[in-house]
Amino acid sequence: MNEYFVIENQTDALYKEKGSKFLAYAYPVEDEDAIAEILAALKKKYYDARHHCYAYIIGLKDQAYRANDDGEPNHSAGDPILGQIRSHNLTNTLVVVVRYFGGTKLGVGGLISAYKIAADEALSKAKVRKVSSRTSFKLVFPYTETAQVERILAEHEIVYAEKNFTTECEFLGSIKDEEVSGFVEKFALLLAKVEIL
Repeated sequence: MNEYFVIENQTDALYKEKGSKFLAYAYPVEDEDAIAEILAALKKKYYDARHHCYAYIIGLKDQAYRANDDGEPNHSAGDPILGQIRSHNLTNTLVVVVRYFGGTKLGVGGLISAYKIAADEALSKAKVRKVSSRTSFKLVFPYTETAQVERILAEHEIVYAEKNFTTECEFLGSIKDEEVSGFVEKFALLLAKVEIL
Protein backbone atom coordinates (compact mmCIF):
# COMPACT_ATOMS: atom_id res chain seq x y z
CA MET A 1 0.00 0.00 0.00
CA ASN A 2 1.25 3.45 -0.91
CA GLU A 3 0.34 5.16 2.34
CA TYR A 4 2.31 8.04 3.75
CA PHE A 5 1.93 10.59 6.48
CA VAL A 6 2.12 14.36 6.27
CA ILE A 7 2.60 16.78 9.13
CA GLU A 8 -0.19 19.31 9.62
CA ASN A 9 1.61 21.95 11.63
CA GLN A 10 4.99 23.60 12.01
CA THR A 11 6.96 22.45 15.05
CA ASP A 12 10.33 23.20 16.64
CA ALA A 13 12.72 21.70 19.15
CA LEU A 14 15.97 22.64 20.84
CA TYR A 15 18.78 20.16 21.45
CA LYS A 16 22.05 21.04 23.18
CA GLU A 17 25.31 19.09 23.04
CA LYS A 18 28.66 20.25 24.52
CA GLY A 19 27.71 23.91 24.22
CA SER A 20 26.39 23.66 20.65
CA LYS A 21 22.74 24.52 20.14
CA PHE A 22 20.67 22.72 17.50
CA LEU A 23 17.41 24.53 16.70
CA ALA A 24 15.20 22.13 14.72
CA TYR A 25 12.17 23.18 12.68
CA ALA A 26 9.72 20.88 10.87
CA TYR A 27 7.36 22.26 8.20
CA PRO A 28 4.60 20.87 6.01
CA VAL A 29 5.51 21.78 2.39
CA GLU A 30 4.01 21.16 -1.04
CA ASP A 31 6.79 22.23 -3.41
CA GLU A 32 10.37 23.45 -3.71
CA ASP A 33 9.32 27.11 -3.96
CA ALA A 34 7.87 26.92 -0.44
CA ILE A 35 11.09 25.24 0.75
CA ALA A 36 13.23 28.03 -0.75
CA GLU A 37 11.11 30.68 1.02
CA ILE A 38 11.37 28.94 4.39
CA LEU A 39 15.15 28.48 4.06
CA ALA A 40 15.62 32.14 3.10
CA ALA A 41 13.54 33.30 6.09
CA LEU A 42 15.48 31.09 8.54
CA LYS A 43 18.85 32.21 7.16
CA LYS A 44 17.75 35.82 7.59
CA LYS A 45 16.44 35.23 11.13
CA TYR A 46 19.50 33.21 12.22
CA TYR A 47 22.06 35.08 10.13
CA ASP A 48 24.73 34.60 12.81
CA ALA A 49 24.40 30.79 12.93
CA ARG A 50 27.22 28.75 11.42
CA HIS A 51 25.07 26.06 9.74
CA HIS A 52 21.51 25.78 8.36
CA CYS A 53 21.31 22.06 7.54
CA TYR A 54 18.14 20.57 6.09
CA ALA A 55 16.39 17.73 4.33
CA TYR A 56 13.03 17.31 2.67
CA ILE A 57 10.81 14.82 0.89
CA ILE A 58 7.93 15.95 -1.34
CA GLY A 59 5.47 13.99 -3.44
CA LEU A 60 3.86 10.56 -3.28
CA LYS A 61 4.50 8.33 -6.32
CA ASP A 62 7.41 10.35 -7.68
CA GLN A 63 9.14 11.59 -4.58
CA ALA A 64 11.73 14.34 -4.70
CA TYR A 65 14.16 14.57 -1.81
CA ARG A 66 17.31 16.37 -0.82
CA ALA A 67 19.74 16.50 2.09
CA ASN A 68 22.10 19.44 2.64
CA ASP A 69 25.01 19.52 5.12
CA ASP A 70 25.61 23.29 4.73
CA GLY A 71 29.31 23.12 5.52
CA GLU A 72 29.22 20.31 8.07
CA PRO A 73 31.32 17.20 7.19
CA ASN A 74 29.76 15.17 4.35
CA HIS A 75 26.69 13.14 5.37
CA SER A 76 26.90 14.26 9.02
CA ALA A 77 23.82 16.54 9.04
CA GLY A 78 21.51 16.36 6.01
CA ASP A 79 21.43 12.56 5.82
CA PRO A 80 20.56 12.03 9.52
CA ILE A 81 17.75 14.61 9.14
CA LEU A 82 16.48 12.88 5.98
CA GLY A 83 16.67 9.55 7.79
CA GLN A 84 14.31 10.85 10.47
CA ILE A 85 11.77 12.06 7.88
CA ARG A 86 11.89 8.58 6.33
CA SER A 87 11.69 6.74 9.66
CA HIS A 88 8.48 8.66 10.44
CA ASN A 89 7.22 7.62 6.94
CA LEU A 90 6.57 11.27 6.06
CA THR A 91 6.30 13.13 2.80
CA ASN A 92 5.72 16.81 1.98
CA THR A 93 7.96 17.58 4.94
CA LEU A 94 10.95 19.88 5.42
CA VAL A 95 13.20 19.79 8.48
CA VAL A 96 15.82 22.48 9.04
CA VAL A 97 18.32 22.34 11.89
CA VAL A 98 20.14 25.58 12.68
CA ARG A 99 23.40 25.05 14.60
CA TYR A 100 25.20 27.48 16.83
CA PHE A 101 28.71 26.18 17.51
CA GLY A 102 29.53 25.96 21.21
CA GLY A 103 33.33 25.86 20.99
CA THR A 104 33.79 22.09 21.40
CA LYS A 105 34.02 19.91 18.29
CA LEU A 106 31.60 16.98 18.34
CA GLY A 107 33.24 14.82 15.68
CA VAL A 108 31.33 13.23 12.81
CA GLY A 109 29.64 10.64 15.07
CA GLY A 110 28.57 13.32 17.52
CA LEU A 111 27.19 15.51 14.73
CA ILE A 112 25.21 12.63 13.21
CA SER A 113 23.69 11.87 16.61
CA ALA A 114 22.89 15.52 17.40
CA TYR A 115 21.22 16.27 14.05
CA LYS A 116 19.26 13.01 14.24
CA ILE A 117 17.98 13.72 17.76
CA ALA A 118 17.10 17.36 16.98
CA ALA A 119 15.15 16.36 13.83
CA ASP A 120 13.36 13.54 15.64
CA GLU A 121 12.32 15.82 18.51
CA ALA A 122 10.78 18.38 16.13
CA LEU A 123 8.99 15.70 14.07
CA SER A 124 7.67 13.92 17.17
CA LYS A 125 5.75 17.06 18.17
CA ALA A 126 3.88 17.32 14.85
CA LYS A 127 0.27 16.31 14.26
CA VAL A 128 0.26 13.81 11.40
CA ARG A 129 -2.36 12.75 8.88
CA LYS A 130 -2.35 9.68 6.65
CA VAL A 131 -2.44 10.16 2.88
CA SER A 132 -2.62 7.57 0.11
CA SER A 133 -1.11 7.64 -3.34
CA ARG A 134 -3.89 7.92 -5.90
CA THR A 135 -4.43 7.15 -9.60
CA SER A 136 -6.50 9.40 -11.85
CA PHE A 137 -9.21 7.99 -14.09
CA LYS A 138 -11.82 9.00 -16.67
CA LEU A 139 -15.11 7.08 -16.68
CA VAL A 140 -17.54 7.39 -19.60
CA PHE A 141 -20.94 5.69 -19.56
CA PRO A 142 -24.46 6.06 -21.02
CA TYR A 143 -27.31 7.40 -18.85
CA THR A 144 -28.89 3.91 -18.84
CA GLU A 145 -25.97 2.61 -16.74
CA THR A 146 -26.13 5.39 -14.11
CA ALA A 147 -27.64 3.34 -11.26
CA GLN A 148 -25.11 0.49 -11.64
CA VAL A 149 -22.17 2.89 -12.07
CA GLU A 150 -23.15 4.87 -8.96
CA ARG A 151 -23.42 1.62 -6.96
CA ILE A 152 -19.85 0.62 -7.94
CA LEU A 153 -18.49 4.12 -7.28
CA ALA A 154 -20.04 4.11 -3.79
CA GLU A 155 -17.83 1.11 -2.88
CA HIS A 156 -14.68 3.19 -3.37
CA GLU A 157 -13.15 6.31 -1.89
CA ILE A 158 -13.33 8.53 -4.96
CA VAL A 159 -12.12 12.11 -5.20
CA TYR A 160 -13.96 13.75 -8.09
CA ALA A 161 -12.39 16.44 -10.25
CA GLU A 162 -15.27 16.80 -12.67
CA LYS A 163 -18.68 15.34 -13.56
CA ASN A 164 -20.03 16.12 -17.04
CA PHE A 165 -23.48 15.16 -18.32
CA THR A 166 -23.88 15.71 -22.07
CA THR A 167 -24.87 13.03 -24.60
CA GLU A 168 -23.25 10.61 -22.15
CA CYS A 169 -21.83 10.84 -18.63
CA GLU A 170 -18.14 11.53 -18.03
CA PHE A 171 -16.57 11.49 -14.58
CA LEU A 172 -12.98 12.51 -13.87
CA GLY A 173 -11.52 11.57 -10.52
CA SER A 174 -8.93 9.62 -8.59
CA ILE A 175 -8.87 6.41 -6.60
CA LYS A 176 -6.38 4.79 -4.20
CA ASP A 177 -3.65 2.96 -6.12
CA GLU A 178 -4.41 -0.41 -4.54
CA GLU A 179 -8.06 -0.27 -5.66
CA VAL A 180 -7.37 0.34 -9.38
CA SER A 181 -7.42 -3.23 -10.74
CA GLY A 182 -10.64 -4.22 -8.96
CA PHE A 183 -12.22 -0.91 -9.93
CA VAL A 184 -11.51 -1.45 -13.65
CA GLU A 185 -12.73 -5.08 -13.54
CA LYS A 186 -16.11 -4.06 -12.06
CA PHE A 187 -16.85 -1.82 -15.05
CA ALA A 188 -15.83 -4.43 -17.63
CA LEU A 189 -19.32 -6.03 -17.44
CA LEU A 190 -21.11 -2.71 -18.02
CA LEU A 191 -21.30 -0.42 -21.03
CA ALA A 192 -18.89 1.87 -19.18
CA LYS A 193 -15.39 2.68 -20.35
CA VAL A 194 -12.68 3.38 -17.76
CA GLU A 195 -9.45 5.03 -18.80
CA ILE A 196 -6.58 5.20 -16.32
CA LEU A 197 -4.75 8.49 -16.70
